[in-house]
Amino acid sequence: MIATICRKAHFNAAHRLHNPKWSDEKNLKVFGKCNSPHYHGHNFDLEVRIRGEVNPNTGFVMDLAVLGNLIKDEVEERFDHKNLNEDCPEFENILPSTEYFVQIIYGILKPKLEKGHLLHITLHETQKNSAAYGDW
Repeated sequence: MIATICRKAHFNAAHRLHNPKWSDEKNLKVFGKCNSPHYHGHNFDLEVRIRGEVNPNTGFVMDLAVLGNLIKDEVEERFDHKNLNEDCPEFENILPSTEYFVQIIYGILKPKLEKGHLLHITLHETQKNSAAYGDW
């Protein structure tokens, strides 16, 4: 049997969308208030979905408590209350957009999963805006 499980998490982080190859005027035009030199923050909501075979001995695709600890240790501890531009080497050479951020989280978690598990991440930057990335 194949099933999908989901674990949610929440953390806060600040960032600035600014392309150093562009003029200040072009950055302001493209990114608007997200280009503020003083940065701005988001209350991120994260959804981590894992799809795979249900273990007949446990009834689990993966123990949700184990998944919760993995998310806490690898994502929340790394990014919570951080300035993505200044504190996180993952964004040293890329813009800290939600699209890149969700891909980075995928890259952190995927190697930690059992072989055969599919991973799909949705990162909500606001109640209206989110990005998704994953194996399906």
